[in-house]
Amino acid sequence: MEIKNSQFVISAPTVEKCPKDNKPEYAFIGRSNVGKSSLINMLCNHKGLAKTSATPGKTLLINLFLVNREWYLVDLPGYGYAKRSKSVQDQLQRMISSYILQRQQLVNVFVLIDIRHDPQKIDREFIDWLGVSSVPFSIVFTKADKLGPVKARQNAERWMESLRDTWETLPPYFITSSVKKTGRQEVIDYIGQINDSLAATD
Repeated sequence: MEIKNSQFVISAPTVEKCPKDNKPEYAFIGRSNVGKSSLINMLCNHKGLAKTSATPGKTLLINLFLVNREWYLVDLPGYGYAKRSKSVQDQLQRMISSYILQRQQLVNVFVLIDIRHDPQKIDREFIDWLGVSSVPFSIVFTKADKLGPVKARQNAERWMESLRDTWETLPPYFITSSVKKTGRQEVIDYIGQINDSLAATD
């Protein structure tokens, strides 16, 4: 698949305010400062599409971008930003879980993981929650350029192997770098395959 155009559509404060059409939606989520906005801009080849910020945890809304006029890329708030108040954290958690569990147009969640770090409890809890909730998801490792290809691959494989204590079948995963555009085509083609399979069942 090729991305020909992408545009910002809406920042929704709740799942009820999201678009009413039935285009498939692909949500991107991860810990604060995982490089989500940079990844979205890289995938869409559209610098400045998603706002990058030096301050982590800035995204407090559900941001939807229409891609190729066919599907939505959904930028969900990052989780685990300690400087937020407890009430804001609780509010965001409710917003994220209600979107993921209630949104019928959602077809896949991409969970972003910083490839430089060992598995974090908060990421693992979120991934296990998706599994228990029967939500289709994939893992996107970010910032691979910080390690080099061999070390990045080793870290990703070790991370995935750590899931085997609970998971019989491991989810798909991708190794990416927003700086070098590593993994861009693989992620886009994966979305294209899902879109094709959805079209075939319509």
